[in-house]
Amino acid sequence: MAHESFEDKATAEIMNREFVNIKVDREERPDVDRVYMTFVQATTGGGGWPMSVWLTPDLKPFVGGTYVPPVDRYGQPAFKKVLERIAAAWKADCTKISEQGEKIIGALKQTTAFGQTDKEFDSGVMEAAYEQFARTFDASEGGFGGAPKFPRPVTLNFLTRFYARDPHSDAGKRALEMDLVTLRKMAAGGIHDHIGGGFHRYAVDAVWHVPHFEKMLYDQAQLASAYLDAFQITHEPLFESVARDILDYVGRDMTSPEGGFYSAEDADSLFEHGKPEHGEGAFYVWTKAEVGEALGEVAEIFSFHYGIEENGNAPTGSDPHGEFTGKNILIERHSIAETASHFGKTKEDMRRLLADVRAKLFTIRAKQPRPHLDDKIITAWNGLMISAFARGAQVLDDKTYLETAARAAEFLRTDLYDQSRKVLARNFREGRGVDGFADDYAFFIQALLDLYEASFEIKWLKFAIELQSSFDAQFLDATNGGYFTVTGRDPSILFRMKEDNDSAEPAASSIGALNLARLAATRSDAQLLTRAKQTISAFASQLTNFPSALPQMLVGVDLLQGSTRQIVIAGAKNEPRTGALLAEVRRHFLPRTILLLADGGAGQKFLSETNASLSAMKPVNGEPAVYICEDFSCRAPVTNPRELAQILTRQPA
Repeated sequence: MAHESFEDKATAEIMNREFVNIKVDREERPDVDRVYMTFVQATTGGGGWPMSVWLTPDLKPFVGGTYVPPVDRYGQPAFKKVLERIAAAWKADCTKISEQGEKIIGALKQTTAFGQTDKEFDSGVMEAAYEQFARTFDASEGGFGGAPKFPRPVTLNFLTRFYARDPHSDAGKRALEMDLVTLRKMAAGGIHDHIGGGFHRYAVDAVWHVPHFEKMLYDQAQLASAYLDAFQITHEPLFESVARDILDYVGRDMTSPEGGFYSAEDADSLFEHGKPEHGEGAFYVWTKAEVGEALGEVAEIFSFHYGIEENGNAPTGSDPHGEFTGKNILIERHSIAETASHFGKTKEDMRRLLADVRAKLFTIRAKQPRPHLDDKIITAWNGLMISAFARGAQVLDDKTYLETAARAAEFLRTDLYDQSRKVLARNFREGRGVDGFADDYAFFIQALLDLYEASFEIKWLKFAIELQSSFDAQFLDATNGGYFTVTGRDPSILFRMKEDNDSAEPAASSIGALNLARLAATRSDAQLLTRAKQTISAFASQLTNFPSALPQMLVGVDLLQGSTRQIVIAGAKNEPRTGALLAEVRRHFLPRTILLLADGGAGQKFLSETNASLSAMKPVNGEPAVYICEDFSCRAPVTNPRELAQILTRQPA
């Protein structure tokens, strides 16, 4: 609509004559977007973007919809006609329209209110969600449902936790299979940038081939974590490789000089430097001739492996406008083993050859016009990305990832946190933006907890506790449980809501419940544990009726249904024997576990203020030791990594 209507002079003339026009960046102002999207969904039965809403002067909506064409099309009137009709109606009876807006907002306030609920749910909610996902799972191509296919990492998070509850059950094995098949198919597909790393927003088809080429930070963060989980469970090199290529892409191309992470890269880019023509995916696609010119005699191998065709490889049904005619979107048509066999090479030789070829194409591609970089820094998305780097540092034993995570966290604390007000900013671009929303706090608190477990720097845990207090003070529904998405301080936001769906990003209350549970287990704090349970109980109706809408909250349900396990490493952080014990712990997928360090220093002293039992956890006869506890009732300490591996393998996650 920006190109078709807003840039059209005739349309702009009507808009500027009849209306006060406000264009909202929904990434910076999700609070504005959420209120008016609720209105559009309630009045039209559907929603989506772009969204156009007409408001009274006191911001009450009275007409709204999604895409409106520039000319009469698809059974819809042209945007100019819509503008003229709405302007005429307002002039004819603005009083009646204002009253209508008031009534609509009053009704929406009622329908979106979360009252106290007596509705209970039991462990069956986990099985019910699993069954819902199993019914829509695409066993052939991975993912859930048909085209278009979106990565939804919150679903994968649920499936791995469901598997870990009972790894030997048929349902547990099936849940893991759904997770791994999806991750493998996505990694092989065109949605994955095989040259530069990272993932595009979604695939327009059911086989992950033709993507919408935009790259979002929140997708990179959550998918990196999902691939790390898969690597911990299976130890398959593929999952490590993909996790690394996501993290390396973000570190290289989406990180600011100060350490924060940028928001996105556009789908479109110029075809050539200095020329205005641009197109979807122009930076990422290749003709067969370009591949041949770049690679010479190995072009045949590359083309076999990645499905390069003379006339382009995008299926016609996935390219209705012919944007990719003659172009190829890289997709792994054959496995390494198949390609190696076809060309009479070993798998290892083929793996090296393809890596070298990708590096060569990366260098060539880097000379092309890059997609536009959205360089605003959003706190919530940075929180997700810090978690991914902190997890990568642990699972892959890579200190550079830890440094990246710590640098980003320090940037947020310094540049996006007002210490005097105890308030986070939502975004940063040449300075702080508006005050933060619930997801900014929830995701950053999670990042700080992950960063503590990766580094054992107690400052991160202390900051998480400080932010949790601010989060609760501003967003907690103390009466009914759960977190509102906004503070209620902004009078232009017509009502407060709670997000009750884990979609492309998890809901703030889902992550909030997990954070409370982790902090409760760290601090031995019954009040925090109660708050975590109340947060989940606030969504009992949604969890009972449609549990697959909140898969990330079900991760919290899983954590709270059993006892959270504490693993305490007693020993000096930089002692090699301590490192060996830590490495063994981090080799295992342990989603119901928190990790603490008792090194005899300030960190252990701080933790012992609320967990007296921690003060007694020390090395055994000078040997670093591991204490495995539930509610700080601990088994005998272990000093041998091999014995520790046996215990962790036997115990439920």
